[in-house]
Amino acid sequence: MAKIEILIPAMGEGITEATITQFLKKEGDLVEEEESIIEIATDKVDSEIPAPQSGKIAKFLFAEGDVAQVGDVVAIIVPDGEELGNEEIKSSEPATVEEEIVFELPKEEATVEAEPKLASKTENGSFISPLVRKIAQEENVSLQELNQIEGSGENKRITKKDILQFIENKESQTVVSEPIVAPVSSAPSPVSHQSYNGENVEIIEMDRMRKLIAQYMVQSKQVSPHVTSFIDVDVTGLVQWRNKVKNEFLQKQGQKLTFTPIFVEAVTKALKDYPMVNVSVDGDKIIRKKFINIGMATALPSGNLIVPVIKSADEKNLVGITKQVNDLADRARANKLQPDEIQGSTFTITNLGAFGSTTGTPIINQPEVAILAVGAIKKKPAVIETPQGDTIGIRNIMVLSLSYDHRVVDGALGGMFLKRVAEYLENFDTDRNI
Repeated sequence: MAKIEILIPAMGEGITEATITQFLKKEGDLVEEEESIIEIATDKVDSEIPAPQSGKIAKFLFAEGDVAQVGDVVAIIVPDGEELGNEEIKSSEPATVEEEIVFELPKEEATVEAEPKLASKTENGSFISPLVRKIAQEENVSLQELNQIEGSGENKRITKKDILQFIENKESQTVVSEPIVAPVSSAPSPVSHQSYNGENVEIIEMDRMRKLIAQYMVQSKQVSPHVTSFIDVDVTGLVQWRNKVKNEFLQKQGQKLTFTPIFVEAVTKALKDYPMVNVSVDGDKIIRKKFINIGMATALPSGNLIVPVIKSADEKNLVGITKQVNDLADRARANKLQPDEIQGSTFTITNLGAFGSTTGTPIINQPEVAILAVGAIKKKPAVIETPQGDTIGIRNIMVLSLSYDHRVVDGALGGMFLKRVAEYLENFDTDRNI
């Protein structure tokens, strides 16, 4: 009998595992080819695994909340009308850890009786997966403590969430009895807030993506000493050109022409002029990138944020950049991005003006060393210099703000780079053909 194994796919460099967040189908359901059956999440992006061909879902080999490695078999599909034998199910299940995990004691404590070995189940019947065993070993959770955990997964399976919650509760209880000492870690201590209850407040649990965003933002502030510079830009000519050609552009290219591709093009040119902004830091080494990948911060319908990447932006013309910007933005909002499409950026642009903000102080997208925020374009009175003298006129003005890592980008370099971006926008060729 032909069976199809559904694997965790390769999802880009550095991604070795994914969390199974949701089964979109049930065992026994019929599925069509390319129909999504499992939703997975990495620390970068959520995605779905489709069925490679039509058939019936015979077995899911993991539970929701489990972490699977790239290449693991997570489900089996068989032709409609056929069943999967017990031997085939057994042979297809992910291999369990045969060797027992033992808690090793330091040599000076060798006389103390060792902890019991971890079995595959607790005394109350809760299943202990290899991942949970590994976490238990790393966090010094004993077998007796595991027996206290009531698994929330199928058949009392102890999930990753269960053991992490147990560890968190254990640590919070331990802190009460320990003396207060200054933290050694560079990470900030969590602030204890008053507990609120009643009808006048709503407690909202952060979703997975919001937790990751919070973690990345705090990390960036810890790693990079942020400095932000600002500059006013007269984009009157650019605005007039875009208004003149946008309908023709749509007819010829089938694409809407927004300002974002023009900003990407200007930043790409400036990065060529100042390549020391297109770098990252590794300890006391500066890694200069000879390629330019532009990340564009994109707001999602959920209120979260994601940064799809325009790869090799310096090798594309305005039409090519526009097509990729529109494609990435559309698929980001539809949760259709692949993990490798949000990796590898060397510089990021965030458009604050899309929400009416004049300017802001963006946080660097690690491991980059700078990020450009684009403010709203507003009509303002401005001094216009002419051969006949200065006059006052109504101009389209926007504010650019550049946050940069002062470890490697000083004020002079940051200021010159920002000014060069402004010059490319102010001196945009209004006779340009599309």
